[in-house]
Amino acid sequence: MDLADGLIDHPYDVYRRLRDTAPVHRIAGPDGSPAWLVTRFDDVRAALADPRLSADRRHATAGTYKGLSLPPALDANLLNMDPPDHTRIRRLAGRAFTPRRVQQLREPIRRTADRLLDALGPHGTTDLIAAYAAPLPITVICDLLGVPESHRLDFRTWTDSLIAPDPARPEAAREGVAAMLGFFTRLLAAKRAEPADDLLSDLIAVRDEDGDRLSEDELMSLAFVILFAGYENTVQLIGNAVLALLQHPDQLAALRKDPDRLPAAVEELARYEGPALLAIRRFPTEDVTIAGVTVPAGETVLVSLSAADRDPARFPDPDRLDLSRDAAGHLALGHGIHYCLGAPLARAETEIALAALLERFPDLALGDGELKWRPSLRARGLLALPVRY
Repeated sequence: MDLADGLIDHPYDVYRRLRDTAPVHRIAGPDGSPAWLVTRFDDVRAALADPRLSADRRHATAGTYKGLSLPPALDANLLNMDPPDHTRIRRLAGRAFTPRRVQQLREPIRRTADRLLDALGPHGTTDLIAAYAAPLPITVICDLLGVPESHRLDFRTWTDSLIAPDPARPEAAREGVAAMLGFFTRLLAAKRAEPADDLLSDLIAVRDEDGDRLSEDELMSLAFVILFAGYENTVQLIGNAVLALLQHPDQLAALRKDPDRLPAAVEELARYEGPALLAIRRFPTEDVTIAGVTVPAGETVLVSLSAADRDPARFPDPDRLDLSRDAAGHLALGHGIHYCLGAPLARAETEIALAALLERFPDLALGDGELKWRPSLRARGLLALPVRY
């Protein structure tokens, strides 16, 4: 099977057929090379927690799908690491996303959301991705890291070139990687020269005070992955949540009637239309049997988070958005040691973004125009979300 067939516009129909047919499929990966696809909830959850499934490309067999190629200074990141390096670096990065730190960020997040909504005026039409869902998380994560405001639009352009490359400009992804590498090199040098009260300055201090804690490549790669993932997942989580609510007016009305349900609603919205179709690829360090299928060591395993979260064996009537559902345990933000580092922040941002939006615009509705999904087999998000308010 070709993984690209139908997955951009109709992923849940494709995954339903795959789940019904078999738990594991031999496929052509995003670059045409062979891979194994896992689609059922229990199998996906087990695979995400299986230490024999490595995130390190060095375990990959030649000719299999290896994912995005990055220069060493950006590639030494958590998404490509196994313990003990993964454990060491995640512990350092986790300081930025503790429940206490996220709670302290809630008020600044709300101020940013209100400022963005103020700019829209009391009524009109807009692309909610460009005007709200994208600038909110990029502002939050850049403020946290200490990224100057003048570079934030550039970073959004660079990340888009990696997640959803333009087939007409195959060089754009390479240019984006080169631009990001130069950007982080200059940014870290500036933070070393003039430390500030931000996460990057803290990480540099850890690196420079104890060289064994972070290598230079690990420092730059960590800054990259926090900024990249901190923006990318949340913009899609917010945009997808708004779309789902506008397409289900009964659920939107119930949420407006009882706003206290919002934290639980965010879980169901994430399950229903999460920010990623696939988790980061894995490579077995030995022959591994998944749902009765033996996957040879070194071959690529792709696990579908979105297929798992629509599995009727775990979530009855899974294609129905039900904000009263107990969606705890969904896999939209991963599972196991690679569970989304910024999940608490992403949840808080989505909850606050929805609360501010629904309070401000009681008549919010979908605007005119065809909805188009980003041409990515990993990320799940809209190119634009036209609304009237």
